[in-house]
Amino acid sequence: MKVRTTASLQIERLKEGINLAYRQQLLPMEKVFRDPVHDYIYIQHQVILDLINTSEFQRLRRIKQLGTTSLTFHGAEHSRFGHCLGVYEITRRICDNFERNYPTHTPGDGGWDDHERLVALCAALLHDIGHGPYSHTFEHIFHTDHEALTVQILTSPETEVNQVLRQVSPDFPAQVAAVIQKTYPNPQVVQMISSQIDADRMDYLLRDSYFTGTNYGNFDLTRILRVMKPYAGGITFAMEGMHAVEDYIVSRFQMYMQVYFHPVSRSMEVILDRLLERANDLYQSHAADAEATPVMLLPFFNNHFTLHDYLRLDDGVLNTYFSHWRDSHDQILADLATRFLDRRPLKSARVDTTTQPLIPDLQRLIEQAGFDAHYYTDTNDSYDLPYDAYDPKMKKPRTQIELMQKDGSLLELSTVSDLVRAITGKVSGDQRFFFPKEMLSENADSDLFKPIYQEFQQYILNDRLVVPH
Repeated sequence: MKVRTTASLQIERLKEGINLAYRQQLLPMEKVFRDPVHDYIYIQHQVILDLINTSEFQRLRRIKQLGTTSLTFHGAEHSRFGHCLGVYEITRRICDNFERNYPTHTPGDGGWDDHERLVALCAALLHDIGHGPYSHTFEHIFHTDHEALTVQILTSPETEVNQVLRQVSPDFPAQVAAVIQKTYPNPQVVQMISSQIDADRMDYLLRDSYFTGTNYGNFDLTRILRVMKPYAGGITFAMEGMHAVEDYIVSRFQMYMQVYFHPVSRSMEVILDRLLERANDLYQSHAADAEATPVMLLPFFNNHFTLHDYLRLDDGVLNTYFSHWRDSHDQILADLATRFLDRRPLKSARVDTTTQPLIPDLQRLIEQAGFDAHYYTDTNDSYDLPYDAYDPKMKKPRTQIELMQKDGSLLELSTVSDLVRAITGKVSGDQRFFFPKEMLSENADSDLFKPIYQEFQQYILNDRLVVPH
């Protein structure tokens, strides 16, 4: 029997297109990023540093993590760059813990195979690389998909990210993309990056809490990482860590209610949405000002954009166009741009099934007051399940959080925690009707609109739409 040496194995791997030297290459001295949430973020692999230095990843410095939320919480100026580094760091700590405490010994034993480390780290670092400026609003108007664009950035030969990943092996970009798409064969790697309690959510809760100046998102990260365990079906948590996981679920619930669903942030999103829509409508009708034509947005207006077009955009590009549009001859475009840049939010009121039919009457009054109801009103839903047990009938079923008992059996979190059971499956949030603040004016400059304002105000009571008496 011929014994294969390390050198001969390496030659075989090179023939297969796997660059072991690059895959395993560590920096001569680890690089650190100072971070307000994680203290230090440690970069040890040359591949990770090379990915950070790509133009596509550096672009994330110019895109805010929370979009319009900084207009409500002024500290929330942090970028997707910092968040992606944070997700990488949490994933690195998880891998370290798994390698040290739960290494695999035989195939299928449910332990951690550290050969998966690099694909997990790369997926964690790059999971948000496809986000655009004001991403969710932009996606809504121009029908883009940040997850699909993330996969495209990873797999397209024209990107620097792809060129770095291909140096590991020709199929490595597809492996990283498979983690993002949740099709990667190892569920442990997928759940690290995407599950109800993953590195992505853990970082953004802590990071967003820190920068918004709120305490709602705080939880014991160190304890959660300590009780996290791999098993054959993915990732679970030791039973003794139940209260730490419980705390995380409640923190997530509170952040959505108090920060992510804040009515002022949603109001500014509505203005942003209508502003981009108006610019698009003017372009389609050939009524746009020639001097303020948004050249870099035209591929999106024409619904025919390339990856290169997309990667040129960031928050600064859009804000520059908004400044141009302040001086537009189109009054609606100019007004919406001014409202957005000068932070003049719309007002809103809660809507329920009984008051929903009143909205056309309110829009009629808003029209009478001189506003175009299409551009100055909206009904906006913000709902979320703080925790939902796995339901295979769902279109996108969520992986449930499971706790491992001493005998190795698993229990779903809500069966053990009274607190989590109380909020499991309960939809939280509200539906709001947004309208111009002027409609609530009590000191109208002109008597012309005063009766209209007074009639409108009869429909609003205690932040809710009501049937007037």
